[in-house]
Amino acid sequence: MSSSPWAASMTLAALAGAATLQAQSAPAPRTFYVDAADGNDGRDGLSAGSAWRTLGKINAAPLRPGDTLRLRRGGTWRGQLVPHSGQPGAPVTYAAYGHGEKPLLLGSASRSAADDWTDEGGNVWATVPLAYTPGRVQLDLGRAAWSFHREGGAAATLAKTGGAPGEPVILRIDCRSAGVRGNHIQLSVAPLAVRDGRYYAFRFRARCTKPFAVPAIALMKRNRPWTSYGSAISGGVRIGRDFADYVVRFTARKLADDGRITLYLGGGLPAGASFFFQPGAWHAVRCNQAEPLDVDVGNIIFDHGASTGVKKWRPEDLRAPGDYWYAPATCQVKLYSRGNPAGRHRSIELALRRHIIDQGGRGHVTYEGLALRYGAAHGIGGGDTHHVVVRDCDLSYIGGGHQSTRPDGVPVRYGNAIEFWADAHDHLVERCRIWEVYDAALTNQGSGVNVQRNITYRHNVIWNCEYSFEYWNRGGRSRTENIHFVHNTCAHAGAGWGHAQRPDRNGRHVMFYSNTARTTNFHVRGNIFFAATESLLRLGRPDWSDALTMDHNCWFQPTGPLIQWLDRSFTPKEFAEYRRATGQDAHSIVADPQFADAANADFRLAPDSPARRLGGKSQPAGALP
Repeated sequence: MSSSPWAASMTLAALAGAATLQAQSAPAPRTFYVDAADGNDGRDGLSAGSAWRTLGKINAAPLRPGDTLRLRRGGTWRGQLVPHSGQPGAPVTYAAYGHGEKPLLLGSASRSAADDWTDEGGNVWATVPLAYTPGRVQLDLGRAAWSFHREGGAAATLAKTGGAPGEPVILRIDCRSAGVRGNHIQLSVAPLAVRDGRYYAFRFRARCTKPFAVPAIALMKRNRPWTSYGSAISGGVRIGRDFADYVVRFTARKLADDGRITLYLGGGLPAGASFFFQPGAWHAVRCNQAEPLDVDVGNIIFDHGASTGVKKWRPEDLRAPGDYWYAPATCQVKLYSRGNPAGRHRSIELALRRHIIDQGGRGHVTYEGLALRYGAAHGIGGGDTHHVVVRDCDLSYIGGGHQSTRPDGVPVRYGNAIEFWADAHDHLVERCRIWEVYDAALTNQGSGVNVQRNITYRHNVIWNCEYSFEYWNRGGRSRTENIHFVHNTCAHAGAGWGHAQRPDRNGRHVMFYSNTARTTNFHVRGNIFFAATESLLRLGRPDWSDALTMDHNCWFQPTGPLIQWLDRSFTPKEFAEYRRATGQDAHSIVADPQFADAANADFRLAPDSPARRLGGKSQPAGALP
């Protein structure tokens, strides 16, 4: 069917009219205020005089695209921020108001009082063990509809017995092949209602003809994106040959009515085994602590960073002041100290293994002028994100949480300041200050089939992190496009608190691990890279450098290798050879950038700094607050 220019113009006019009507009918953006000292969650939050108070209220607030939430400067909040999404042209913004220090979000639990610690003898002091009191049953999961899912080549069948009045329901899974990952066999139930900051217990009975450890039991969103709604408190669950009772407790981190419990059985359920599962109750529980240590403690920060703890993996390894062990069975920290730790330190912060800002699945979000400290996972983390802006924020003492244990028994710790995980696109991080991070200050990474594109990091100041910038993407069908790391100042890679505790010491400013994704238009330009424990840059195999452009950088390494490129290592004196071998950094220099006072984290450049001549760029001040 043909159309005339007149018909086309009428269609455009109708669309324009509809857009105008929609804009006129859309509610006006609102600004909400939060005051940690004088706020009240019972108010409307629409002015500084009627401000809210808590993170729980922030997370539950019905924010709309275009709304702004402002936190009062000088205030402190503990816990996890879960942001709301905006829409194109109307992001949800989390920012500051008032005067003083940036609003502070802490991912830690304080144990600074003398009665927080009990003497166990032998210079070992312990926090109070976690205890729970059962609350009301919210749902009989034996009468709920359980779902069974297989993928990744796993072969298993589900059968159900029982269910008559007075007769328990038993689900039986016969496994021929479990696949290799937990998600390859899943058993789940939904929907569940959860409330932010509250505690829940999942009870069941189970046995298996071949004993095994359940890879994971998760509290999560019912549908995509598969975001976490809480963290499991108890340790891993091991199923034996005889029926036994099990309890898995959770701390909810979301106000939602679409939660689900998922048992990840893939990669763990033995081939030829029959797993018998009798669902029990889902109920609320009460906790004996206001700030429970319900997840791994990945770091201890003493006296606001004057020193940190040294994580150990067995209680018998507590031999020197600062050594500590996290006991998952009782959710306690046991610390070696010659006297009550609270008497030896003005402040003791126990960094908990959860993101300070968990933005999984979010888009069109802006963070401005916030400070994040003392978290043992990521400062800002989450997968499947888009159109996120992080501007003028401070992030410090991040990471160190226990992520997994390798087959050889070596524990793996993790934690980045800002991580964009898989399917991340259209992000900007600018003018931030980042220091003392276990892994990377800034990173985009992923595995499986995913796309990372249009991500810019610019004018940030980074120091004392294991890596300043880390990138990798794996899977030949994955893609990485348009990544720009430009005009950043990076100093002292590998000089942070976690370096000496790592089994894989790897202090580098630019860490390019194995990257098998199809990669295009990747730029590292106009940066200053100053001093690292191993080398300033490492590019691992396979070689994807045809997609990489590096230029106008200032490199300075007082001692040791300057750059490790594939299988070659180049010293500062071999910089010309590095250029010829790689085709990179044609206009870059090797020179001391001449910081104002690098020892005290003041990374302003001297007027005659050679780094100033690299494209005439200016550097932001980097004095430690």
